[in-house]
Amino acid sequence: MRIPIQGPELPFREVWLIDFEFVAPAGERQRPVCLVAEELWTGRQLRLWEDDMAALTAAPFDTGPNSATVAYFASAEMGCFEALGWPHPMNIIDLFAEFRVVANGRKLPRGRGLLGAAAYYGVQSIEAEEKETMRELIMGGGPWTEDEREQILDYCASDVTLLRPLLIAMAPEFAATPTRLGHAVWRGRYMSAVAAMEDRGIPIDLPTLTMMRDRWDDIKGDMIANVDADFGVYDGLTFKAARFEEYLKQHKIWWPRLETGALALDDDTFKDQARANPILQPLRELRHALGEMRLNSLAVGPDGRNRTLLSPFRSKTGRNQPSNSKFVFGAATWVRGLIKPAEGMAVAYLDFSSQEHAIAGALSGDKQLWSAYQSGDPYLQFAKDAKLVPQSATKASHEMERDKCKAIVLGVSYGMSYHSMAHRAGIHVAEARELLQLHRETYHVFWSWAERNVDVALAGGTLTTAMGWQYRIGHAMEANPRSALNWPMQAGGAEILRLTCVALREAGIGLCAPVHDAVVIEAPLDRIDEDIARTTEIMQQSCRHVMRGKTCRVDADVIRFPDRFMDTKRGVKMWNAVMQSIGLPEYSTEKGAK
Repeated sequence: MRIPIQGPELPFREVWLIDFEFVAPAGERQRPVCLVAEELWTGRQLRLWEDDMAALTAAPFDTGPNSATVAYFASAEMGCFEALGWPHPMNIIDLFAEFRVVANGRKLPRGRGLLGAAAYYGVQSIEAEEKETMRELIMGGGPWTEDEREQILDYCASDVTLLRPLLIAMAPEFAATPTRLGHAVWRGRYMSAVAAMEDRGIPIDLPTLTMMRDRWDDIKGDMIANVDADFGVYDGLTFKAARFEEYLKQHKIWWPRLETGALALDDDTFKDQARANPILQPLRELRHALGEMRLNSLAVGPDGRNRTLLSPFRSKTGRNQPSNSKFVFGAATWVRGLIKPAEGMAVAYLDFSSQEHAIAGALSGDKQLWSAYQSGDPYLQFAKDAKLVPQSATKASHEMERDKCKAIVLGVSYGMSYHSMAHRAGIHVAEARELLQLHRETYHVFWSWAERNVDVALAGGTLTTAMGWQYRIGHAMEANPRSALNWPMQAGGAEILRLTCVALREAGIGLCAPVHDAVVIEAPLDRIDEDIARTTEIMQQSCRHVMRGKTCRVDADVIRFPDRFMDTKRGVKMWNAVMQSIGLPEYSTEKGAK
């Protein structure tokens, strides 16, 4: 017998509301503790403890084409499916992702979690303090008494009970347009891919990481001694602002200040200033390495895999937001040298070339901007299109002009002000303003399209991607027009990456992680070239879906055992300094890694 519910019915024979409780030590796979599942139409409920789940080879409810599985932040639930070896449901509706679609751009007093979504729709829920108390009990890892088991199961069931009225409240959203439900199910497929990536992780050289952790204080001292010999701004392991200010005076280097009059010492300022004053680059790299590299935070399990929450759909553009301290690609560039394939394996890093520029040209219909992308060097082509350099110019012959134009092109893609562009290029603000105006005049079709998007957003309208990700400004007075201007490029890039990850997982490619506009895969040595070709094809297919038939170039770097990942342009010098400090072999750039 069906329990009557109000609102549009979902077109599924069965709809299962589910929630797992699990334990997940840093860097390790999830350990499912319990599962509660309830069928929407009949009210039938299942409660399983970890021993019960371990005895099953598949979920104890229908996960086929005529059923839907509903969860909140479904990658967590699908991570438990991965740990249990259960096939994933064919249709997943993640109410977290769908709530993000509905509320993206709006202020949410109670946040984006399950309780925040319930409050947004006026659904009564338990108190946050009670939820935190139960989470602490679960994360303790047990063993639990019989009474505690019942408490944990009841707590898990309370989340499932909350999903029912929340799904009913959100159901009209799925009927808003003919494609809305299909897009929701597709986002559920992405959360399934996220769970598979979080479960697989990235291969890490654990012995080297362990040695680095054990010797980290010594490493820091050696790096400081090596770099600070030219600056004299450290006292032991401590950076002294007064000494640095004296150094700047001696070398007649201007430096931005805070409203208090103190030097602005954040990493972004250091990065911009080092670009304008290359003499400071070693000091900037040192500060960045010491500030960003928290080796004990890097989430690596005993099996040598970097696993961490990828935090999908967290940003307003829909991009993932993993922890910089826990994710190997969020730490300082040189730390990526820890990525090393296992014996007999290879890792490949495939990224879209100048993706935001390509998306801008494709979606705006600006033929000249698209031609600049197709030239292979959109930064130099802008200089040519704006008649700043001759048509015969090359990167080598006009490097300075190209670098200035690069700052403007990237600044437009990321919604920067011309002040930020000036800092990035190491030029005067007036020159940056003039270059930005040249960009507007040269690519006027793009700018007309982009400014229409801004007008729509500021007027309370909705910006939408090809697969239905939305952005709606809650209040025009709080809006940043540059944010609305660059949103279609960034959101389009995020959508291309989601399409890619879904297709790669379903094609059986060994997908390890997404990295902004790139993916990391692994495969046996004798299959890596085949998988790279297939991955490239899938990435370009994903582009065509979002970019109106156009595609991005894809670059691939391969790391074959026993080599390791390395950004030879930015990371190898610092990596070798660390290796020298702990007495391990340095990295040779002749190995041909990234």
